[in-house]
Amino acid sequence: MNHPSETNPSRRAFLQRVSALSLAGVATPWAVNLATMAEASAANAQDYKAIVCVFLYGGNDYANTLVPYDSQSYNAYQSLRPNLAYARDRLHATALKSSQALIDRNGVQRQYALAPELSPMLPLFDSGKLGVLLNVGSLMQPTSKTQYTNKSVALPPKLFSHNDQQSIWQSSSPEGAVSGWGGRMGDLFVSGNGKATFTCVNVSGNAVFLSGQQAVQYQVTSNGSVPLNGLSTPLFGSSACSDALRQIVTQSRTHLFEHEYNRVSTRSIEADQVLSAALASAPPITTPFPADNRLASQLKMVARMIASASALSAKRQVFFVSLGGFDTHDGLLTEHPILLKTVADALAAFYNATVELGVANSVTAFTASDFGRTLTGNNDGSDHGWGSMHFMLGGAVKGGSLYGTAPLVANNGEDDVGQGRLLPTTSVEQYAATLGKWLGITDSELIDLLPNLRNFDTNSRNLGFL
Repeated sequence: MNHPSETNPSRRAFLQRVSALSLAGVATPWAVNLATMAEASAANAQDYKAIVCVFLYGGNDYANTLVPYDSQSYNAYQSLRPNLAYARDRLHATALKSSQALIDRNGVQRQYALAPELSPMLPLFDSGKLGVLLNVGSLMQPTSKTQYTNKSVALPPKLFSHNDQQSIWQSSSPEGAVSGWGGRMGDLFVSGNGKATFTCVNVSGNAVFLSGQQAVQYQVTSNGSVPLNGLSTPLFGSSACSDALRQIVTQSRTHLFEHEYNRVSTRSIEADQVLSAALASAPPITTPFPADNRLASQLKMVARMIASASALSAKRQVFFVSLGGFDTHDGLLTEHPILLKTVADALAAFYNATVELGVANSVTAFTASDFGRTLTGNNDGSDHGWGSMHFMLGGAVKGGSLYGTAPLVANNGEDDVGQGRLLPTTSVEQYAATLGKWLGITDSELIDLLPNLRNFDTNSRNLGFL
């Protein structure tokens, strides 16, 4: 089943975010600090770069995404989920041939295979454009199993909760957070983009990931911007009525809320006009995107906006797309493969489109999710977990490699807290910092943007996949 938060933010979070946006014009210490930081950072970039967060809502099942393939690990995987495991002979064609040996804590050389449905991504891995990050998840600081068991270190609040872990992944704080790390990065880029509105772009709906203090996420559909009814076409067939409506929703007002509403309406109308013109003049994308693939439709719009970056005067952009349905308590064998094929087909098409546009080296897409899932099954599915495996894709990615630490395949082993629920060995903050560093954000700025990053050793903050 899909958790309600997969498509709609909670009322509490919505109200808090609205409150934060209503104060966007106030020079808070955080906003002042960001403005100062932006003067010395990626705001002055002359090249173009973008990151694209591909969020898999519901908690993706890591074991049937990146499948243990060496004999010892596969046997453990198959014994722990006998009704859910892929047959090993189905994995031969998608086994990853990594450029480096991967040794686990017991000295066993590990190997993984992509789920068969992810086969469109194999050529990207083999050609060095796709990387894999092992056992990444929410952490306050490096945490051992002993520390977890003894509760001797700070742990992420409300573990295994959909709403809260989605928020922690996207913002470093549980549900109710008013800014995300994508939006906070966007704050640094606003002054360097000629049209600040298009710094943070969401193609799938509202998400705290893109909320900043200065950067406000701009929401579009897979078909483009959303025009205001009555202005895009004559209201009641009358241009005079449309002109009257435009005046009503854009004129300055003395009432604070009315004035803010009209200011936002004005910005929306102007942005619609600018984006529509930019998309119309951008070079057409001939790369085929799969039909009836909702993630591919979102990524095609991202590609179209990237093709329009020059017209939009954009130097740095942060995008967000998403796909729901990954809360596979049941139907793992029937539903999960379909979801994986949707992801693989969409990502492969998107990368090919960036190649066509000549910007493959300037765009990095990466996956994220609420959490991983348990390795042990419940006959038809798996439960909420913690650490998971994720993908990084782009011309700048040092692909063909697996990054991080390979966990033991076990139930209540040294690398899981029970049921094969992985204890992360890499934090979301390290993941984010590596992407931010590539965008041109300085080390000191990253410490301000990612509150838990300071708890990790300096040498481990950049994971090296870019």
